[in-house]
Amino acid sequence: MKKIFSTLCMALVAVAMMGQEPVITFEKTEHDFGKINEDGGRVSVEFVFKNEGMSPLVLSNVRASCGCTTPTWTKEPVEPGQKGTITVTYNPNGRPGRFQKTVTITSNAKEPTAKVYIKGEVIPKQAKPVNKYTIAVGELNMKSKELDLGTIIKGASKTGELEFANQTSAAHSAELATSSADSYLLTQVTLPTAQANEVGKFVFVVDTKNTKLYGPVEAAAYVVIDGKKVLDDAHKLVVRANIAEDFSQLSVEDKQQAPIIETLGEQNAGKIAAGKVLKFSFPIKNIGVNPLEIRRIYSTDEHLLIKTPKAIKSGKKGAVTVEINTNGLEAATYSREIVIISNDYLTPLKRVKLSFTVE
Repeated sequence: MKKIFSTLCMALVAVAMMGQEPVITFEKTEHDFGKINEDGGRVSVEFVFKNEGMSPLVLSNVRASCGCTTPTWTKEPVEPGQKGTITVTYNPNGRPGRFQKTVTITSNAKEPTAKVYIKGEVIPKQAKPVNKYTIAVGELNMKSKELDLGTIIKGASKTGELEFANQTSAAHSAELATSSADSYLLTQVTLPTAQANEVGKFVFVVDTKNTKLYGPVEAAAYVVIDGKKVLDDAHKLVVRANIAEDFSQLSVEDKQQAPIIETLGEQNAGKIAAGKVLKFSFPIKNIGVNPLEIRRIYSTDEHLLIKTPKAIKSGKKGAVTVEINTNGLEAATYSREIVIISNDYLTPLKRVKLSFTVE
């Protein structure tokens, strides 16, 4: 009888204790953010809960289902009849499309685990338009300040263009200024006055009939804005081309009678005292039939001044004279390339290496 009474007492105590447990209830357990922008920043919602039990409610942990969702919550015990909050923040950046996330709450409530949910749709951010005109030329902007027209057959012309944009809020006029030395370069502006946000073109024509040059050429044009002529690198545009002789119309007989250039592949000018100028010559021979005509001889080294020989008859030699100016050169051995352009259709471009030592 005593055992039955003891067991009954324990059951009554347990029931009484269960009635005193905290009970967590929510005003809502789900929130729909609807459509949010990916680049609109984080969004948050507050879930309000109440302790409907008879003892203090303590939230021991609140955990989101992924790192894009961050919860914060009331850490202090929530007394019976009082309310607490769980704030859930979602980061949409880099997560376009629909989403649904779960937040799990662990507490000392009668039901120790509860869940709330968030969902929505992230609208992808729009890609920012790429600014194609990033090079400033005065008040205008360009994609490039250099134009390479490639190879142009002697006697022909070739056209190219460079775009410009007026990215200011005011109108600006534009024209091009060129040097009389570059008479083969013709220019035109398609939009002499560009309004705000308008795009125009600088058009260039290299007319090889207007020059005696063969091989690589480089001409400069300066952008004149609103009538202000400024000859500096910021306003300078460069046009390049390679002028080549046309051998495609040569007959079989022409080819049999053609000149043939013969040079030694390497020349040594010897030693030169620093600050001095040395004149050095090396031979060119025509081992073909028709006269060998030297179209051009050049080097990219400004310290070399080269004199071109006249036409060389069959079996004869000519001399290439090079004036080497050592001003500005340190004591060292130098190797430079000299390019010879001729009417030898098989080898219209011949390279000769020239070395010298500055003491």
